[in-house]
Amino acid sequence: MSSSIRRRRLAALALSAALSVTALSVTVVVPTASSPALAAPAAASPVATAAVTNSAITPGREIGLEGTINTRTLEGYRAADGRHVNGLVLRSDNLSRLTASDISALRARGLATVIDLRTGIERAVQPDRRVPGTRQVSADVLGQVSPLSLIDVASAYPEFVTDANARAQLRTAVLEIAKTAKTGRTTLFHCSAGKDRTGWVAAVLLTVLGVDRATIEADYLASNHYRRASATDPINGVDISMLNSAFAAADRVYGSMDGYLRKGLRLTDEDVDSLRSSLLS
Repeated sequence: MSSSIRRRRLAALALSAALSVTALSVTVVVPTASSPALAAPAAASPVATAAVTNSAITPGREIGLEGTINTRTLEGYRAADGRHVNGLVLRSDNLSRLTASDISALRARGLATVIDLRTGIERAVQPDRRVPGTRQVSADVLGQVSPLSLIDVASAYPEFVTDANARAQLRTAVLEIAKTAKTGRTTLFHCSAGKDRTGWVAAVLLTVLGVDRATIEADYLASNHYRRASATDPINGVDISMLNSAFAAADRVYGSMDGYLRKGLRLTDEDVDSLRSSLLS
């Protein structure tokens, strides 16, 4: 085994162990379809933390599963064209501790597809508890990033944009959401903590749907509320600078989020139309 592969595997093991500890340590308590510009105006909100209370933390957004702490819907967010996101997408942390009642609740929501954004080692350490009748899709976003990024997740955010495998896996996730939503069924996407990889997928999806940047930031920062964490906590929390580093990478490499979505993720007008038709009402 080469030294580079050995280092990568050790880094992945360290990440898996850290995320396992994290998951156990927290108390469970736009534009129209005929003109589908992908990215709404993307000026970062200077009051994103205040916006969390107003838009991202509302009664019913956290669906109340017993075995997870960061499972919530994107339902109700307003798009630029005045429509609102429906309830066909859920974001979550890992599903290894789902209870029987959790499984019943997810089935009642019409869950058809579960997208697992984790590495193979994470999946082996904390395998999802399967929800009967669902398809399992693996989209290992960090599978080919540098070993440093596997441990220091904040440094991985630009690689969501610059790493070819990350882009391919993110494209898979977005198209699987579109495929399932087109049938009127629900998709749940998740990583280990439901805040970093999951946070970027949510940001990408909401951008495609034409949701404004302040709302996207608020949804991202809401992980601190649901995980009972501080933005200064590098393991359990999220800081807006992390999300902004991915947006900045999109601007630097592709000129804009629209460029990243069209050229980096290769989303077509048809893909956008399908997502907006199925997920906005």
